[in-house]
Amino acid sequence: MNMQPNRPDVLVSQIEKVSRCDRWAVFHRLQELTIPCWCPQDGSLWAEIEHGNHAILLRSVVYGVVASRQELLDWLERCWETVDRESIKGCPKRQHSSIE
Repeated sequence: MNMQPNRPDVLVSQIEKVSRCDRWAVFHRLQELTIPCWCPQDGSLWAEIEHGNHAILLRSVVYGVVASRQELLDWLERCWETVDRESIKGCPKRQHSSIE
């Protein structure tokens, strides 16, 4: 199989950090995200990175498989902290109303 992209602005990358048994799940998730990917007969996993969003999504999918539970929990907590700080800065205070 040709590992060279069809377009000069596309990066082709082998995904090495994923264990052989997790590659199938990563492969299917990348397909769901419409990221071109393939597994040649040697069992490796390859993906085409067409733009920055693909790189971010690829990193997220791989991290979800290789990270420990604690690393994933820490990451989620950091995300919530960021969302809380950002939502507080730009949002006017809301009036809470009760539904009767």
